[in-house]
Amino acid sequence: MDREQGKAAASLPDLGATVANSGDDSRWCAVTEFLGQVPLLQCLPGSSIRRIAEAVQVKHYEPGDYVAREGEPVDGLCIILDGQAEVSAPANTEEANRPDYVLNKYDYFGYGTNSSVHQVNVIAVTKLSCFVLPSQYGHLLQTKTIWNAEETPESHSLMEQILHLEKLEVDIFRGFTLPEAPTFNQVFGGQLIGQALAAASKTVDCLKLVHSLHAIFLIAGDNNMPIIYQVHRERDGTSFATRKVEAKQKGLVMFTLIVSFQKEELGFEHQAAIMPVVPPPEQLLNMEEIRERRLTDPRFPMQYRNSAAKKKFVPWPIEMRFCQDSKSQHEPSLHYWFRARGKLSDDPALHRCVVAYASDLLYSGVSLNPHRKRGLKTYSLSLDHSYVSRVIIGVFNLPHSSHQ
Repeated sequence: MDREQGKAAASLPDLGATVANSGDDSRWCAVTEFLGQVPLLQCLPGSSIRRIAEAVQVKHYEPGDYVAREGEPVDGLCIILDGQAEVSAPANTEEANRPDYVLNKYDYFGYGTNSSVHQVNVIAVTKLSCFVLPSQYGHLLQTKTIWNAEETPESHSLMEQILHLEKLEVDIFRGFTLPEAPTFNQVFGGQLIGQALAAASKTVDCLKLVHSLHAIFLIAGDNNMPIIYQVHRERDGTSFATRKVEAKQKGLVMFTLIVSFQKEELGFEHQAAIMPVVPPPEQLLNMEEIRERRLTDPRFPMQYRNSAAKKKFVPWPIEMRFCQDSKSQHEPSLHYWFRARGKLSDDPALHRCVVAYASDLLYSGVSLNPHRKRGLKTYSLSLDHSYVSRVIIGVFNLPHSSHQ
């Protein structure tokens, strides 16, 4: 064996007993799941992680082998899969054994250096297995946003821009309230839910998608301040993962989210709800068209129309088309079609964040429907919010009910 270059492996190392003897698809899934735990890759779009999983090579080393030698060319990003390696200390230090110089599982090197050659020696301490992403695939590590590798946020919908986060540290992200986003005099609850879910989604592998969440609103948010999202890894399993997210402003926790992720698997389904018979969205008016008609419809009192015309109107980033007419306005339920306005990147996690955002837009209003009467004045806000995700395909008809 070449003790300096390691031994390239034709098959993946033991990522689990089931993977070792499984087909290519299972191996690819196992690699994808592993890469989802590497901090460096945390903010990459799911599409980039999938391409990296296809491109990585596997190398094995024996104790004492050189994984990298000082002065030799960097051949790509190396991620420790199993075992331990030691980084040789610079010549001017006496702390050769300090923990900083030991690399363990999920640690990496060879990326982000200012030179094309290794600056230190990296030596296997134990039997060592590594994933290596060859240099020609380095562009996969450079992305425009957390959702898209090639296009800037400005080229996508307002909805995607709202859900874009900046990574500050491992498991810590920063979000903003955009000037053109709905605010309702304070940070919109759906924005907190969507951004917190986005942060949590970036800490699990891209094969696990949200299936349920529970949000608690503690303090009203300030639209003019950034929001810090800190993710706590409560549990990581083969099929499930659980995250707790805290949203903070001025050092205070203003919002918490508990979210459960699940890997798509075959299983039993128990769905009592039946898709209602409703008109297709193409036959219905959206909110803006309804507002325009009411402003000019002589059947509405002028006082109402003048008052509505004076109010500042900010179109939502979600387009909604209501299935029921005004006769059903007192029912404690509502059916409508909805979709994000504009273009969304093709990332399943993003699409689920959009649905989570939209889920908080109309609930309080629907719950008030049975109590509406002339002259009624109310004040409402969200205290907590639960949401169960199902398979998302195409356009939705989402029933809202105050009984759910």
